[in-house]
Amino acid sequence: MSRKKKHAEKQKKNEITKGIFSVLEKNPKESFNYKQLASRLGIKDTNGRNLLIKKLGQLKEKEKIEEVERGRYRAIPSKNYFTGTVDVTGRGNAYVVCDDLDQDVFVPSNMLNRAFHGDEVEVYVFPRRRKNSKKLEGEITKVISRKKTAFVGIVQIQKNFAFVLPTDFRMYSDIFVAKNKINGAENGDKVLVEITEWPEKADSPYGRITEVFGKPGDHDTEIHAILAEYGLPYTFPEEVEHFANKLDTSITPEEIKKRRDMRDVLTFTIDPRDAKDFDDALSFRVLDNGNYEIGIHIADVSHYVVPGTLLDEEAYNRATSVYLVDRVVPMLPEILSNNACSLRPQEEKYTFSAVFEMNDKAEVLNQWFGRTVTYSDRRFAYEEAQAILESGNNEVPEAVSLTGKAYKVEKETAEAICNLDRLAKKMRTRRMRMGAISFDKVEVKFHLDEDKVPTGVYFKEAKDANKLIEEFMLLANKKVAEFIGRKKPQKTFVYRVHDEPDDEKLMQLQGVISRFGYALNMKSRKTITSSLNSLLEEVQGKKEQNLVDTLAIRTMSKAEYTTHNIGHYGLAFDFYTHFTSPIRRYPDVMVHRLLQHYLDGADSAKEEEYEERCRHSSSMENLAVNAERDSIKYMQIKFMEERTDQEFVGVISGVTEWGIYVEIIENKCEGMIRIRDIRDDYYVFDDKQYALVGEVTKNMYQLGDEVIVKVKSTDLIKRHLDFDLLGKAGE
Repeated sequence: MSRKKKHAEKQKKNEITKGIFSVLEKNPKESFNYKQLASRLGIKDTNGRNLLIKKLGQLKEKEKIEEVERGRYRAIPSKNYFTGTVDVTGRGNAYVVCDDLDQDVFVPSNMLNRAFHGDEVEVYVFPRRRKNSKKLEGEITKVISRKKTAFVGIVQIQKNFAFVLPTDFRMYSDIFVAKNKINGAENGDKVLVEITEWPEKADSPYGRITEVFGKPGDHDTEIHAILAEYGLPYTFPEEVEHFANKLDTSITPEEIKKRRDMRDVLTFTIDPRDAKDFDDALSFRVLDNGNYEIGIHIADVSHYVVPGTLLDEEAYNRATSVYLVDRVVPMLPEILSNNACSLRPQEEKYTFSAVFEMNDKAEVLNQWFGRTVTYSDRRFAYEEAQAILESGNNEVPEAVSLTGKAYKVEKETAEAICNLDRLAKKMRTRRMRMGAISFDKVEVKFHLDEDKVPTGVYFKEAKDANKLIEEFMLLANKKVAEFIGRKKPQKTFVYRVHDEPDDEKLMQLQGVISRFGYALNMKSRKTITSSLNSLLEEVQGKKEQNLVDTLAIRTMSKAEYTTHNIGHYGLAFDFYTHFTSPIRRYPDVMVHRLLQHYLDGADSAKEEEYEERCRHSSSMENLAVNAERDSIKYMQIKFMEERTDQEFVGVISGVTEWGIYVEIIENKCEGMIRIRDIRDDYYVFDDKQYALVGEVTKNMYQLGDEVIVKVKSTDLIKRHLDFDLLGKAGE
């Protein structure tokens, strides 16, 4: 027999072996004879059947399968089944992430067996082919639960049916839609399609179009599609709006009597210039003993949002407001978020307050928590408060109001803001000394014209006025958490926790920053935080700042909500919660309710109920963050569409096996250079050096390198920005 024929026969035997295992392991409780197996495997020729019978005998002898009765075979129960989550790559293959395994399981595209990105699945892990092989490979044997069943895509209408082509690159299948389920969509529209079934013999799942967004590329179409991709709503159900509009939002004498009346204390808000809802206000007065009374007053959302109501159910389902590049999708209807709950100037409001007596060293001597009624004397934008701080106490500045008119700031108010700033700086210094990490990442914002077209980019920077507010919000969050967290016996409460960074990720960060001449001291937790802070300070204003900031943040664990307190690593707090933003975060509403519950002397709340609500809130927060990122990406592409003839200097911000990501220094827009488009050599991915390396020239494009790029193509619909590589900067 020729070598070629031997190879073909060996290949056929291997395919038959693989097929036998595939059928038996997918049906572990059933037994099959050779005819049934041949039918399942599509073997019709005599030679193939003989090979199958021979292979069944060999596998039985080797105790790889068992013969349960004459001529009928079954899989031997295996310990090689695991449960995990599917992570589909851009190339259609996937990895299954399993808690019980120390590495991810690679699954080729032909073994996904109808699992989608994010699904919870059962995966069979193949026995290692080679003793020294480290890579785990497997096949998905069951979809336990779908992550999502609704997908955004472009509809292609045929004569008697339609297909929806999902825009998510990780969704590998188009979706068949019957003519009567098109829901008025026109050919080429961007739509939301819900998968209803996937018949056994059908190549594509079946679905129905539930929403038509409009034509691809239209601004509102794309923004609404981004929200829909993450299952986030952009309108309130009519019945929820109706319920909210019927609420009594007046300030009544009866309710005031139940609260601490602080309307006569100087109170003001400091917020972004374009803010519409004001969660928090500060009050300030000097006490007779020379100490300061500082109130952190938070909108009393829980007064209006009552458990068991339509409004509460909607707020819980949303769990968070979503801040997109051109709009806010609020957690609460406008009657509450922008009116009744918002601490607007010259209006009385119901508030939930943390009131502290502090000395000149910014030490808390006394504290009080409870419901209040307050009156905001003035609203400041951060820029206005900053002008006051920069002028100092000696001169009461003339500030420019939000309407553009100049006005005088009262001396009492100016002094209050300067005193609060002084105390905030002392608290911040103390916090940093205790091991807090200072992440002041540059925030990219866009100037938009009336048609929501980006006309320019600017960077939002946290100045003293921002940090002043941050410190007092942190103080309130920390002290509320301590107040409940230290109670004996222990009480169920909602904490915001942040675990320690992963050692492996820290080592990866060390490898990258060493290229720029920086280093981390890995001796202890204290030296790590200290050197991280030094690093973040050193890169301020340098070309690598955004890259280093981003990579440093990626080393951190994700903060989350839970009833199980482990402290907050990034802030160096043993107890921390979210109390200060109930207009836009549901966990803060839960915190207000629990705090009042315990102030009233009630028993501990049910932990299981609140833990489930924490999990949901963390999950929704993650979706909202992803939607926000996608909206920024969309706007970056829109901005770069008009700049295709320009050259830009950028920093390599990511390296993968399919190409390199480059972030333009002057506007922070990030795009990709695909590996196939780098023509001067054949490049391979070196994961140890975070680089693409030329096989012949040994030329290297490494994370952090500066390169010159030009826009190659922009795709608003798929949100792709591709660059052409013109060379390394400075060469």
